[in-house]
Amino acid sequence: MDRFMMQHREKVLGTLNCFDRVIFKGHLPISHPTGLDRFITRLGFKLMEFKEIALHLADRLKKHAVNLAEKTHRPYRYLNRPVRKEELARDIARRDEVERGLICVLATVEPVQAFRLVYGKGRPHLRSDWRKCLVHYFYLIDAQFGFMHVRRPTWFPFTMQVYINGHEWLARRMSRLRMAFQRADNAFLSIGQPRRADHLAREFARLDWPAALDRFANRFNPLLPDALEKMQYYWVTDQAEYATDVMFAGRAHMQSLYPALLRHATLAFQADDIMKFLGRKLHHRFEGELISDLKRRVEGARIKHRVKRNWIKMYDKLGRVLRVETVINQPREFKVRRTSTYQGRTRTRWTPMPKGVAFLDRTERISRAANRRYLDGLADIRDPATARKALDRMGRPAAAGKRRLRGFNPADPDDAKLFSAVLRGEHVIAGFRNRHVREALFGPTEDPFTARRQAARVTRLFNRLHSHGYIAKIPHTHRWRVTDLGRAAMSAVLDVRDNAFPAAFTKAAA
Repeated sequence: MDRFMMQHREKVLGTLNCFDRVIFKGHLPISHPTGLDRFITRLGFKLMEFKEIALHLADRLKKHAVNLAEKTHRPYRYLNRPVRKEELARDIARRDEVERGLICVLATVEPVQAFRLVYGKGRPHLRSDWRKCLVHYFYLIDAQFGFMHVRRPTWFPFTMQVYINGHEWLARRMSRLRMAFQRADNAFLSIGQPRRADHLAREFARLDWPAALDRFANRFNPLLPDALEKMQYYWVTDQAEYATDVMFAGRAHMQSLYPALLRHATLAFQADDIMKFLGRKLHHRFEGELISDLKRRVEGARIKHRVKRNWIKMYDKLGRVLRVETVINQPREFKVRRTSTYQGRTRTRWTPMPKGVAFLDRTERISRAANRRYLDGLADIRDPATARKALDRMGRPAAAGKRRLRGFNPADPDDAKLFSAVLRGEHVIAGFRNRHVREALFGPTEDPFTARRQAARVTRLFNRLHSHGYIAKIPHTHRWRVTDLGRAAMSAVLDVRDNAFPAAFTKAAA
């Protein structure tokens, strides 16, 4: 990332590394059929009564959601068709000017991982299965985490899901510290102190997550104090999106560079590159798919490199922010050093990373390093805007005092011959004179009249080259030298004519 920033330092305001969308899931001890069987037996019921118990508790949960909405004077809405819930909740918040607290409760029927009572030989038993049930979404603006939601099904085993956005949390954190920033949608367009903001963002992974998530569980699951016998949720990170945002100074800078980055990421990054970005190696025992997927959306284009259920993607936000994002859904694909004791012996070794929230800090380090490697892979891509400006300048007339001298045409063979003549290798050390270029263009001549006429023509060509900044006079001599701009522009024209255009023409004609 340092190389990328150095390459584009004049156009970039700063960078920010921050968690974006994080989905936590809470599992109770009854999330396994054996645990639920023991729970029902301990309550003094039979498995035959499982459905009656489940329906009774589901009714309690529904009444709790309705009563909570009425108590806070917020809408309870049942959705009988597919709706973008987040957009609906944000519309309600804007309409009712909700700045803190519950926004709304949305109810819908969705499939969840639950249990069914199965009959067969011997005693009936519980089996994990997908089934549809009523699910409640509690959208709220929390004092600490900002806009968020809690998803709670009404059927066993009552697995809860908490959605939190790291950018929302960081915005509130910076606001409390009176830090200046400009924010639009889910991105920061500029930050007054980007280094300090990046340091603050690291606190997100080190929060006391079990305590923070238990606060939402106790608020939105009324069964915990009594029916569930004061059980506690075990919280895991079900999905973590970690974003590295490069904030550009203006839309024009971003729009000129992004197509080149997108093209390079699509065509140049191979399977072993993607694995290296994620800190892994592509070996013969790897079993899974590696897919690079380019998709064009209304907001713009994005490239996603998928490795099993984890991926890295790059896209632009509002035409001002380049975002590289690592998404981890399957943390066991990564390693973490853990200390274990077995038969009195303690040893530390690398093991697959669990999903528990205790390893969110490790997730941050893996994702941050992956984003940095990805941007390093793009560091050599130059902004084509400079080249386009040079090409436009080449074709436009240039002023020489009160005169206007016409531009150059890259497709004109005479102009290409002139470029080749002034770029000859023998002119690099001592420069070139009128005679050198005249002989390269027209060949030697013994006729004085022809020589003078050709020399005058070359002088006019030198004036055109000089007015465009391609050559400069060597002081106190009759010699000229090629400028850096001239060498880059004229060499590019010759390379396109000799190599790029023939190859592209052959490919297009095939």
